[in-house]
Amino acid sequence: MKKAKLLIVGGIAVVLSSCSITLPVNASGEPIGKKVGTAKANVILGMAFNADASIKSAAKNGGITKVATVDIKHFNALGIFQYYETIVTGE
Repeated sequence: MKKAKLLIVGGIAVVLSSCSITLPVNASGEPIGKKVGTAKANVILGMAFNADASIKSAAKNGGITKVATVDIKHFNALGIFQYYETIVTGE
């Protein structure tokens, strides 16, 4: 009985596990500035929904005309649910 409970708890832990990482992609000579813009793309079972995580969209969403830095954030929950978020700073 204890082994069965351990397997169930272990299975639940595996299903609920996830990973998130933010990576720098680009930096220009522009000052970082106070503005931040983001754009996000959701992926479920390998199919993309709301799939415009471009630098252009992130800059537009933040009202940025001079991009200073670009970061990409990737979240993955067992490959079932993922999202990509582009984060842009600048003026």
